[in-house]
Amino acid sequence: MKTMLIAAVIATALAATSALAQADGRFAVGAQVGTPGAGLQAQFALSPVVVLRGGYDVLKWDRDQTYKGIDYDAKIDFKSPGAFVDLHPFRNGFLISGGAYFGDRKVDLDATPTGNVNVGGATFTPAQVGTLTGRIDLESTAPFVGFGYDNTFTRGGRLGFRILAGAAFGDAPQVDLDARGGTLSNDPTFRSRLDQEEREIQAEADDYKVLPVLQAGLNFKF
Repeated sequence: MKTMLIAAVIATALAATSALAQADGRFAVGAQVGTPGAGLQAQFALSPVVVLRGGYDVLKWDRDQTYKGIDYDAKIDFKSPGAFVDLHPFRNGFLISGGAYFGDRKVDLDATPTGNVNVGGATFTPAQVGTLTGRIDLESTAPFVGFGYDNTFTRGGRLGFRILAGAAFGDAPQVDLDARGGTLSNDPTFRSRLDQEEREIQAEADDYKVLPVLQAGLNFKF
């Protein structure tokens, strides 16, 4: 399913590229901001109904995140190129969008406990634990569907406005958790507890197979 979607988007984009040189007022570039981050995009109107869109969004964010009672420093690093087809069924600004996000999207976790913590159902001291490090990897390909409004090719003038809402779908994020620098970092019993902690975090991550997408942007039409 995902392979067929990607192939269809790429084939449509290649067809549009060959016609781009003859386009008059059918090409636009712009910038957007939203839940996938901030980025740039390009659009090409194949017709009043079909618009091809490609974009690249980046989200970098440091925040405190608590998993299973342990406070982590979480570093969010999403790089999300995407390819989409926007359909304007009523030949106005209203659109239905489909496509996919690609790229490397991860969350790095780091925690150095200052007090006793529960790891996998057992209590350990800071000296025993050392530093906990983890990584949550989201699937590199996430199909997208949504709807919105974009008047770039339906109004006079060069400037256009776009707003989009939808969802990106994928498998459950993959969680990896490790510990280093503690007196029990290599202890089999502690490692077993750490594996249990990882499974518990993975169970929480399984709820994030669908990510909401809200986005707004401005375009300049050529």
